[in-house]
Amino acid sequence: MSEHKSGFISIIGRPNVGKSTFMNQILGRKVAIMSDKAQTTRNRIQGILTKNTHQLIFIDTPGIHKPKHALGDYMMSMAKNTLDEVDVIMFMVNVNEKLGKGDEYIINMLKSTKTPVFLVLNKIDLIHPDEMLSIIEQYRQLYDFKEIIPISAINGQNIETLETELVKYMEEGPQFFPPDQVTDHPEQFIMAEMIREKILQTTEQEIPHSVGVVIESLERIDEDHVDVNALIYVERASQKGIIIGKNGAKLKEIGKRARKDIEHLLGSKVYLQTWVKVQADWRNKPNFMRQIGYVEDE
Repeated sequence: MSEHKSGFISIIGRPNVGKSTFMNQILGRKVAIMSDKAQTTRNRIQGILTKNTHQLIFIDTPGIHKPKHALGDYMMSMAKNTLDEVDVIMFMVNVNEKLGKGDEYIINMLKSTKTPVFLVLNKIDLIHPDEMLSIIEQYRQLYDFKEIIPISAINGQNIETLETELVKYMEEGPQFFPPDQVTDHPEQFIMAEMIREKILQTTEQEIPHSVGVVIESLERIDEDHVDVNALIYVERASQKGIIIGKNGAKLKEIGKRARKDIEHLLGSKVYLQTWVKVQADWRNKPNFMRQIGYVEDE
């Protein structure tokens, strides 16, 4: 009988390089939210891929950036703390953007770890194949990557190849999670993130990053129906008005989109009710952030 392998992989990179898209693609279902806005991921989203021969646990970290508030400090701490806790680090970059100071900052950070690092070149569907060699050479001059693998997370290109290479770096080990489990986060967390994703997709400018979502209650009415109540926090009254929209139209659209994802998650019809509340400057209040799940207790 062949050995069973298992291990942990941290996915790091600048904001908006496609980490969450990759996570959802390799798992075959949504566990991390996606948006064209930077800094979408705020917590470490743990995704679990289980096959007969191996189990890979992916940690989708917040995009690494210069923090502007206490929430940003927390996000960066979460990202950096994974580097020495895992078996492999996936450094993901967007090949459609030039190598910049943000990438160089991450590479310098990687030089202090002994964990094997893969360079994962994402969004190859957006460039001409002839450009790939020069892009690879740019990164290769800055760091001795164990593997360099081009992928397209959005359409699944080379995802199986990446999985095969990751397994080679795993040790023999057990299944850490049951085979049908795809994330370590509770349903309430995933539902709150789904609602926040729809806010990110339907609002502009800085408003999305001033938003926090909490599932206040989750109650099964009967075998086929679940009642979900969610509270959306913003930092200013003007933001509350934008999210609610004229005659409540924007909030209704957010709820309609989120309800479809939540129904798919729960496998039941969902009654989703949402409210918007102002909590001034909440991203700089650790106690409040802890209450809504963004800061872990010491």
